[in-house]
Amino acid sequence: MLTDIQRLLHSQFQQLNRTFLAEPYLPIEQRISILKQIKNSLITNEQALVAATSKDFGYRTAFDTVLGDLLPTVKLISDTIKRLPKWARNESRGVGISLWPSKAHINYQPKGVIGVIAPWNYPIQLALVPVITALAAGNRVMLKVSEFTPHTNEIIQDIFSGELAAHCHIVEGQSEVAAAFSELPFAHILFTGSTTVGRKVMQAASQHLTPVTLELGGKSPVVILDDVNIKSVAKTLLFGKLNNAGQICVAPDYVFVPKKHEHQLLQQLCELYKQHFKDGVEGKNLTSIVSDSQYQRLKSYLVDAEDKGAQIFKPLEENQYDDLKHRLGLHILTQVNDAMNVMQNEIFGPLLPIMSYESLQQVIDYINSHPHPLALYIFGHDKERISFVSQSIRSGTLAINDVLMQVTADQLPFGGIGESGMGHYHGIEGFKTFSHARNTLVSGKFNPRTQLLLKQNKLLITLLKWMYLRR
Repeated sequence: MLTDIQRLLHSQFQQLNRTFLAEPYLPIEQRISILKQIKNSLITNEQALVAATSKDFGYRTAFDTVLGDLLPTVKLISDTIKRLPKWARNESRGVGISLWPSKAHINYQPKGVIGVIAPWNYPIQLALVPVITALAAGNRVMLKVSEFTPHTNEIIQDIFSGELAAHCHIVEGQSEVAAAFSELPFAHILFTGSTTVGRKVMQAASQHLTPVTLELGGKSPVVILDDVNIKSVAKTLLFGKLNNAGQICVAPDYVFVPKKHEHQLLQQLCELYKQHFKDGVEGKNLTSIVSDSQYQRLKSYLVDAEDKGAQIFKPLEENQYDDLKHRLGLHILTQVNDAMNVMQNEIFGPLLPIMSYESLQQVIDYINSHPHPLALYIFGHDKERISFVSQSIRSGTLAINDVLMQVTADQLPFGGIGESGMGHYHGIEGFKTFSHARNTLVSGKFNPRTQLLLKQNKLLITLLKWMYLRR
């Protein structure tokens, strides 16, 4: 028995699917026109989106919205518009002498109606980048936006009104809506969020054998080698941990530092925090934790860690908390262990555990004994040691002497491995994710192969055996 929510979503899906079937291959020029409309709307609504995301978070810096949400989205649209004609061309492939004189190519077909489930932490970029990529591939899209960002959703809904409503339909609602959404017979689903929910999405999609791309998270480690400038590393770590208040799936989650550099790293992080965030939670350059429940979760991690033996360092004696506005300053944790919640779960906030090490093998063994991370960060300059660490650890993405920025490289695929996700999007890999690569063989009027095969020609078989069945 279908619920009212299921019936409504199914009706919306069918309507969008009929629109797709009426024109299953949109001309490239029309796709580009759609992308340009979205780009222009985003630029026009810049200030409105900055204000809306700030309302949704309780307070969010304009810097975090522009740098983390708007710029990557608009930049990707521009890059997609530039490269789409080349991506969409038929891709020639060889057939070998056994299929002569035929020719072969790959034809990239739109899949149909794509389902996208977006998270709250980057409600513009993580909602619209997969939508843009799916539209570029010629599909229609249903986008389930997060219930935690209603003000941002309102502007996104307005962007996809009018003519664009025939190409992307926005769905709002809480967990029961998301569950029903996952059960629709999409041609492909892309989900961004937690590993726990990702499993549920994959299970629901399996009813229709719907392929899924899961962009999850996990605990992204930082490995500091012993030949670095600690102050420079601390600057980069501070940016990566406090951007969007650490509410980023690829934020540095915990740090391995050589034992001889541990005190210096701790000192530099505290000094730099005092310099750049001297007003703490009272400052205008620190984004709030998105909700009180998330804020209380982070505070509970601190209590749990301290109870289990961790040392907690607060760079400022005051302005580290604001319970009313759910704002939280940087907290650095040492003497951590796996019994602590902060080391068991993705942090998603401005808490930074630091662990010292004596040997690189110790670091590698620890990371490899846990689920594969979405991001791995290595700081160092010895190419052989960097190569040793990077080749010894599997991760979704890798950045060397940097953090976060690997996600903004438009031409690199983005995705996880194992519990941090499956599949890719961004760039041509995203176009291919949302396209069906159709094997196409073209034979012309002259085709003696068919007659020879029909006669089961012994000479032909002898020739083929000589070509392919020899050592």
